[in-house]
Amino acid sequence: MPLRNSSTTANRTPHFRDLPLWGADKGARLVIYHVCKTADWHAAKSTGQYTGSADDTRDGYIHFSAAEQLRESVARHRAGQTDLILLAVDPDALGDALKWEPSRDDLLFPHLYGPLPVGAVVAEHNLPLGPAKVHIFPADIP
Repeated sequence: MPLRNSSTTANRTPHFRDLPLWGADKGARLVIYHVCKTADWHAAKSTGQYTGSADDTRDGYIHFSAAEQLRESVARHRAGQTDLILLAVDPDALGDALKWEPSRDDLLFPHLYGPLPVGAVVAEHNLPLGPAKVHIFPADIP
């Protein structure tokens, strides 16, 4: 069920149990996702934190997506881009800097107000373009 901006959700940060899981089984780890240039991520790994893209800097926060938002976000904002990496991030490791705020279609999206600690990333996957110029997601991404 999408997290919508309503009187029951707009004034609170969704609890992790309200959010989609990584993978199909209920025992899977909860994560949120960020897509960035592979070179930017490798540079961040050497410093211990990722400060975001130019778009993130412009908006004042690092953009993330919940599992159910990921494919549409990539199609809208990363269409045709190459050399991308998909980061799966433990939201609990981000503390109070992570806010869930209304965005596209009045859905709540995770926004990180501060740098992303490298240690919060639980998995990383290359995100190649397929023959139809559409990104190919790993099989275990919902």
